[in-house]
Amino acid sequence: MYASILAGGSGTRLWPLSTKVSPKQFLRLPGPRTMMQATVERIAPLVPIGRLYVVTFDAYREAVAEQLPELPREQIIAEPSGRGTAASIGLAATLIAARDPHAIMGSFAADHAITDVAAFRRALTLAEEVAQQGHLVTLGITPTYPETGYGYIRYGAPLTPQDGLRAHMVEQFIEKPPRARAEEYLQAGNYVWNAGIFVWRVDRILQEIRRWTPTVADVLDEISAVAAQTQGRMTPEVERVMHAAWPRLTTSITIDTGVMERASNIAVIPLSVGWNDIGSWAQVATLYECDEQGNTIVEEPTSADGGLRTHIGVETHDTLIYNATGRLITTAGVEGLIIVDTPDGLLICSKEQAQLVKEIAERAQQSQK
Repeated sequence: MYASILAGGSGTRLWPLSTKVSPKQFLRLPGPRTMMQATVERIAPLVPIGRLYVVTFDAYREAVAEQLPELPREQIIAEPSGRGTAASIGLAATLIAARDPHAIMGSFAADHAITDVAAFRRALTLAEEVAQQGHLVTLGITPTYPETGYGYIRYGAPLTPQDGLRAHMVEQFIEKPPRARAEEYLQAGNYVWNAGIFVWRVDRILQEIRRWTPTVADVLDEISAVAAQTQGRMTPEVERVMHAAWPRLTTSITIDTGVMERASNIAVIPLSVGWNDIGSWAQVATLYECDEQGNTIVEEPTSADGGLRTHIGVETHDTLIYNATGRLITTAGVEGLIIVDTPDGLLICSKEQAQLVKEIAERAQQSQK
């Protein structure tokens, strides 16, 4: 199996720890490895480093090289600009196809957490077998609560089981639902969260990109002509052609809305592996153990703390304290808060409004221009 890891996100939902300079895929959450390093390690038994591509932006190229020193530089793909996951995944598939036109390719985000790695690898093994049969395969997460921030996948008829897992035919992709509808999905039992994890033959996904997003395919075709001469290596010549063709991609198209929601012969493997996309500070809190008051205290080692205690709380409950400065943080009579103290800024918000952090990050960036 080959793989592409998408590592171009800006991670604004975890501001001020995650910034455009150092987005969350390069952070240690929960550690000791960064999220991108953990992603590579998770798939390493199935994907040798020589078959791994990382898709990122030029601003993050050196960070990727530094965190993955064993990864050949010609397997780091630096997009000129973000044009959605259809282009990102298609670009990786194009380079892989130049090496092996019938290769199986997995696509993964660099900033997801998974606790049951063994079960995840078993699911990937099954996905590879199903993909060999010509299916586009996605891994779906069995929902544990009525989340309204994720897309859902409804599945139907089962395919061949393996190791307690079973692939099913996809009936429908569903956009983020209202609460009442999400509760119905939870009760129905044949809906999973769309985690954005895919496995397919490169020829199949490129065929579907050609059918449903021809503008993206036209750009990929130009790159493919040069990549064939370099056996899928990201050489200066391939980059030159990519930079010349990329401006024709004037809109951002995701692989979900652009391809998967319109294609046929799609399979999904439902699984429970402790998946977390860490899309908010409220989700960060679930990565760590909490104390008897329900508080989660995370203290990054700093030269300033000197080993001293950096939080004192009185009547403080269900609160996340993330201290990256070593300064003393005190709380009294509060509940359900998120407090993040970093050298770049201080965040205080309620867990219920954690999604508003993205707006805060955007305003903070504008104020610094």
